[in-house]
Amino acid sequence: MSLTNAQFKAILKEYADIQDANRSEAERRKEEVLKAIPELTELDDSVSSLSVSAARSMLSGKTDAINALHARLAEISAKRKALLVSAGFSANYLEPIYDCPKCKDTGYINTTEGSQKCSCFKARELTLLYSQSNIREMLEGENFSTLSYQYYQGEDLLRFQSAVNICKDFTNNFNQDYANLLFYGTVGTGKSFLSGCVAKELMDRGHSVIYFSAATLFEQLARYTFGKKEKDSLQDFYDDLYSCELLIIDDLGTELTNDFVASQLFSCLNERGLRKKATIISTNLSLEEIRDRYSDRIFSRLSNSFKLLKITGRDIRIQKKIAQNK
Repeated sequence: MSLTNAQFKAILKEYADIQDANRSEAERRKEEVLKAIPELTELDDSVSSLSVSAARSMLSGKTDAINALHARLAEISAKRKALLVSAGFSANYLEPIYDCPKCKDTGYINTTEGSQKCSCFKARELTLLYSQSNIREMLEGENFSTLSYQYYQGEDLLRFQSAVNICKDFTNNFNQDYANLLFYGTVGTGKSFLSGCVAKELMDRGHSVIYFSAATLFEQLARYTFGKKEKDSLQDFYDDLYSCELLIIDDLGTELTNDFVASQLFSCLNERGLRKKATIISTNLSLEEIRDRYSDRIFSRLSNSFKLLKITGRDIRIQKKIAQNK
């Protein structure tokens, strides 16, 4: 999932603004402390003179100069902290200020594989992507706190209760167990709702979740694949599609199904399976219709790698309208 240039630049500007604000706050703190503890100026000056003196000693062949410098700097640091605490400040009041200590508010961290986006950058990136898919608005009404069993009876109720329990186990064991869910069954029975419940729970725990309606997902893939100006973004799109912790594909079967869609769906399921990344799919199609509409290998992947949760009953939207008209 790639950001537009404008979105990417907006995130970088946000980091620059954070750095400026934290530098200003650090300067304010320093001025505040020096007014209260004038002795700190002398201590800070002594650090510079000690460093210069140690450098000269090392150049003249004194091998223990660096150890002596470290010992003296440790003494000065301890004295600074003691002075701060005695004046009513915290011991680390003059330490550098970062909103994200991991990347020091740059958005990137250095790893053995090179520079990579920090989790805070990914969170900002996903926030923009979620807003595009309207998932945050959707989750305000679709979460476990608003879940109700009142629209189900008999076997339909038992199926829904079982699906809810499986969803809760899915979220509770998300860090330990790799699993995928496929909700299928009749229209308007809560399949998309349960997907939203899982998404909300995992997002609140800090996991990356990307939501797509099937129609939007394959339209995006087609645009990136065949659009002359969009091809450069295709790999970024794949990277996020394959690497997010949970991918939700809603209303599978509402897209215009063709060979391209079937190929992209299989690639997505296969790659996420290899990476052990969870996927949730909801559809109004029956299992037989899924097998007939797509391919045997897709059906095989779904039936073997997904927990198949059939949800049935009367259309909840219709039930609500009837109740409102009474």
